[in-house]
Amino acid sequence: MFKEDQHYYSKFPDTKLKVFTISESLRRHLFIFKTTTGVFSFRKIDLGTKVFIENMTIPKNQSTLLDLGCGYGPIGMVLGYNSPNSDIYFIDSNKRAIWSTKENIKVNLPELRNRAHILTGSYFEPLKNNDVKFDLIYMNPPLRRGRKEFLDLFKILPSFLKKDGLFEFVIRKKMGAPHIYKYLLDKYRDKIKIKCKRSGFWVFQFFF
Repeated sequence: MFKEDQHYYSKFPDTKLKVFTISESLRRHLFIFKTTTGVFSFRKIDLGTKVFIENMTIPKNQSTLLDLGCGYGPIGMVLGYNSPNSDIYFIDSNKRAIWSTKENIKVNLPELRNRAHILTGSYFEPLKNNDVKFDLIYMNPPLRRGRKEFLDLFKILPSFLKKDGLFEFVIRKKMGAPHIYKYLLDKYRDKIKIKCKRSGFWVFQFFF
C-alpha cells in the first residue's frame, strides 16, 4: 500500500522495494517485465493499458514515438517490437519506473538500445531543451494526479508533434472519459475522435 502522500507518480516512492517479474502476451508476442513496488500496476498490466495497446496505432515506417508516463514500459516495448526501425522515447517521473524500463529493454528488446531514449521527469519537462518532435505520442494518463494537468497538455502538444502527428490515449469511462471527450470536442472540434470503446475504457486519437 502507498502512504497517504505516496503515489505511483511520486519521483522517489518510499514504499519497501520489492522486485517482481510478470509476463504478458501483447499483440501476439510474449513480453517479460520486471516491475517494482511503487510503480503503477506492478503485479500485472492494468486492463486500460491492455485495451490501449491492442488498439493503438503502430507505424510501419521509421518514426519517432513517445511513451509518455511510461511506467515500466509496456506501451513502448510493444511499439519497439512492432516498429523496429523507429526511435522510442520513454518518459516517467518515477525513478523506480525508469529503472524497470531500462531493465525491460535489456530483456525484451536488446537491439533497441541505440534507439531507446529514457528520460526522467514530469510530462514534457525532460524535453524542454530538446528540439525532438514526434510522429505519435501515447499515454495512459494518471488522472488521479489531476484532470486539469492532463487537459493542459493539449495547449502545448503542437510543440512536440510533427505535422500530421497524433496523440493517442486511453481513459476509463468511470474516470471521466465522456466528460473529457465533450471538453475536447467543444474546444478542438474535429481534432478528436474515439477509436474504440472496450471493457469500460475509451481509446482516443487527437491530431492537429
